Amino acid sequence: MTSSTLVYDIRNSRYLNITGRCTLRCQFCPKHNGSKQVHDYQLALDHQPTAAEIIPQLGDVSAYEEYVFCGYGEPTLNLATLITVAKEIKLRGGQVRVNTDGLGNLFHRRNILPELAPWVDSLSISLNADNETAYLLHCKPKLKGSYDSVKAFIRLAVNTIDSVQVSAIEGLEGVDIAACRIWVEQSGAEFKHRSLGVVG
Repeated sequence: MTSSTLVYDIRNSRYLNITGRCTLRCQFCPKHNGSKQVHDYQLALDHQPTAAEIIPQLGDVSAYEEYVFCGYGEPTLNLATLITVAKEIKLRGGQVRVNTDGLGNLFHRRNILPELAPWVDSLSISLNADNETAYLLHCKPKLKGSYDSVKAFIRLAVNTIDSVQVSAIEGLEGVDIAACRIWVEQSGAEFKHRSLGVVG
């Protein structure tokens, strides 16, 4: 049996794959199209990794521009591991980014941003749509109220985390990418324009 890929490198960053669970079932996500691979890495997990498994694989913190919590799941669903590992990286002098769907508060039923703030330098939040109809069509959330929740999360995040990027993907039916940019910038976050089919 092959072991799970818990860390993988893209360019000058080390990516941390801490869960295979997700609050969305995005139709454009490769894992819903038969692939669990990013670049040369197979990211399917056979269990929920612990901090004790991840920390020995961090390597030399000074060798990486940043550590990114981003695999084929939503990192905030494995919140204890995320916070413990992020704290270790920060104590060693590293930079931490979390890629998230912005539904951590909805899932945990509390505001998790104050728990992240001491150990997370930046958030990349996937908005993906400028309206709820398109969001439901493309992202297929498992939790009710997800679209309003991600927007509320973004508004809270800009007051809690130093750097907040919010992305939307051009090429999704019914999504107005310009409207996404306007909303994101009015919220005080930086807009990241992504293209359909480009991962990592």
